[in-house]
Amino acid sequence: MEKLVITGGKRLNGDVFISGAKNAAVAIIPAAIMSGGVCIIENLPNIEDVASLRSTLNKMGAVCEYVDKHTLKIDSSGNINTSAVFEEVRKIRASYYLLGALLGKYKKAEVAMPGGCNFGTRPIDLHLKGFKLLGAKVNVSNGIVTLSAEHLKGAQIYMDQVSVGATINIMLAASMAEGTTIIENAAKEPHVVDTANFLNMMGANIKGAGTDIIRIRGVKELHGAEYTIIPDQIEAGTYMIAAAMAGGDVTVRNIIPKHMDSLTAKLAEMGVEIEKNDDSIRVISSGQLEGANIKTMSYPGFPTDLQPQMTALLSGCHGISVVTENVWDNRYQYVDELRQLGARITVESRVAMIQGVERLKGAKVSATDLRAGAAMVVAGLSAEGVTEIDNIKYIDRGYEDIEEKLSNIGADIKRVNED
Repeated sequence: MEKLVITGGKRLNGDVFISGAKNAAVAIIPAAIMSGGVCIIENLPNIEDVASLRSTLNKMGAVCEYVDKHTLKIDSSGNINTSAVFEEVRKIRASYYLLGALLGKYKKAEVAMPGGCNFGTRPIDLHLKGFKLLGAKVNVSNGIVTLSAEHLKGAQIYMDQVSVGATINIMLAASMAEGTTIIENAAKEPHVVDTANFLNMMGANIKGAGTDIIRIRGVKELHGAEYTIIPDQIEAGTYMIAAAMAGGDVTVRNIIPKHMDSLTAKLAEMGVEIEKNDDSIRVISSGQLEGANIKTMSYPGFPTDLQPQMTALLSGCHGISVVTENVWDNRYQYVDELRQLGARITVESRVAMIQGVERLKGAKVSATDLRAGAAMVVAGLSAEGVTEIDNIKYIDRGYEDIEEKLSNIGADIKRVNED
């Protein structure tokens, strides 16, 4: 087992280059099997979730080969097994996109219930509701979801709550349904748009992605395509928050600044100097900031995937801050770990109240999930002394070369074997 060891108190200076978006990649890779041909996906992050999906598709009968570290060639022209019930499928949440892709292309699917980070109930009821409205029969038994349909027919689908996963999954299936599907109250996140753009490159007819109404006119077949994934908004936000907390002058490059608006506005409110350029954001911070109130919301609101990192930052800010989690029902499991570092946080239901302290202090902590692990890294960078983070398999699921990128801007961070 490996862990990250951080000696805090080092100011950060220099450039960080952001990888491709994890949340887009894990939807686009399953979508590629709908082409029946060859797809080349560029700007993929070199992370565990991508490796797990590549292994999954290979086991299903596709041929997935790396062209280089960040480019994957997916040939799905052979016989594709519509049953995916092996171990890799259970490792990651996004394996549920196989349901929509297989149902759309083959009108049947058998997929093990997904795993991933555990921070509260994350049902796929909305996904299944959408599949049923398209005409699929749904059965869930012994941890396996089975879908079948003689024909898929377009439908008007209203999302009871905004859901990125359900929006993308229904979009996948509807791309090859008969007639027109309208998704109302759709998620607007950048990776929803990116997945729609990829499907359109393969010959789909999707309009309105990025708004709350998406219209999909089904097509009979899709073809291969070459596509470059957008930069990772959450990775970029994590490094921006790290620079704000540790102090220094960091330019986060290879990003779409518009995707970062909710974070940059909040950091500026707290006293961080922000400079936006065409494809980069410069973050200048003294490390001594004012507290703020945060409410997570669907895009373009403040992203839930930056909430743990932001809570870590607020732990070292002046005054009292309030964080309200409006997306997931139990995303504060990491708070006990921040308390080990000296944070003063009380949690009641979806609300965390944070009394800022002058300085966090290094300690041994665990990554309880992907973004919680990133929060421990952010906290450790500014903490006095040494912070050791174990269970870093979660961090590796979503961050490429995190210790190398941080070391390059002045952090004292090392990956070591716990034994």
